[in-house]
Amino acid sequence: MSFSSAPANSLATNSSQPTSAAVTLSHVSKIFGRFAALRDVSAEFSAGKLYAILGDNGAGKTTLLRAMVGLAQPTRGTMSLLGNEDLRAATHHIGYMAHPTLLYEEMSGMENLRYFAALYGIRDDQPCERAIRAVGLDPALTRRVGHYSQGMRQRLSLARALVHDPKILFLDEPFSNVDGRSAGAMVSLLAQMRNVGKTILVVTHQASLLESAADEFIWMDTGQITTRTRELRPRETS
Repeated sequence: MSFSSAPANSLATNSSQPTSAAVTLSHVSKIFGRFAALRDVSAEFSAGKLYAILGDNGAGKTTLLRAMVGLAQPTRGTMSLLGNEDLRAATHHIGYMAHPTLLYEEMSGMENLRYFAALYGIRDDQPCERAIRAVGLDPALTRRVGHYSQGMRQRLSLARALVHDPKILFLDEPFSNVDGRSAGAMVSLLAQMRNVGKTILVVTHQASLLESAADEFIWMDTGQITTRTRELRPRETS
């Protein structure tokens, strides 16, 4: 099943490439008991860019993503999305894809998207259909999500993050259990959305998929951002 090349324009309405910061973190730490998942992280992520966040297990990647979407309250420090430190005020402008798909297995794909779209006040089926087609699925498919392959569930989870046309996308391991062809098509879709002004931050262990698409690679270790580079393998050339 192939991905459509058109939906990026229909899912994103911005035609310019802004350069202001979409996400700002200042001295952010997140402590769980005696464990520091994030340690004094300060960073800016510009609007209209695609970032790949890399690092070993336990480096703090998912905690960083969860903090930026407001799901993990920092122990210390401040953050802002689109210039607003009240992250709740930016909820309608962000799309989040967690590592678990968080889909309702007894529903079809369209039923899932209708439900999540309604949380954003969307009652029209067209945004749901566009999002499903954008990730290479068929909105007419009536099969329950519980009978989807894992790769199909991942793509539907991405559609869920896109359905309300957010300005910023936070994606945690979006290529997990997705075949190579579909993963490549997902990368192309993300690049298209970046090209029309969306900001995209992707946590992944499959960094090579984003080698030609990402604007910057963010390397994390023990709860800190250690390196930012335009190249995928800075450690091999240092």
